[in-house]
Amino acid sequence: MKKALALTATIAAPALAFAQLGNVEDIISAIGSIVTLLIPIAFSAALLFFFWGLAQYILSAGNEEAKAQGRNMMIWGIVALFVMASVWGLVAFIGDALGIDQSGDIDVPGVLNN
Repeated sequence: MKKALALTATIAAPALAFAQLGNVEDIISAIGSIVTLLIPIAFSAALLFFFWGLAQYILSAGNEEAKAQGRNMMIWGIVALFVMASVWGLVAFIGDALGIDQSGDIDVPGVLNN
């Protein structure tokens, strides 16, 4: 009896796993959509951070400590913009070099798309 149950579970396990791949594809697609929405927000936040530092630098003409704080904010805003643009470019370059289509459609390997 135990052998028959183990054999049935062994045969049924792949069928159950393949039934769940549709859900995995949906989850990956949802995550991709969220990331696609968050990228422009992150760029905008870094640009806003830079301009906030610029405003602090300009408005604190007599206060050296406030000018230094504004300068640091501008530097970190530029660093954030550079890092985000670099990562975005590297992902595009690697995807292009590997022949990965970056049109936005996500295909999970091994899943038949209807």
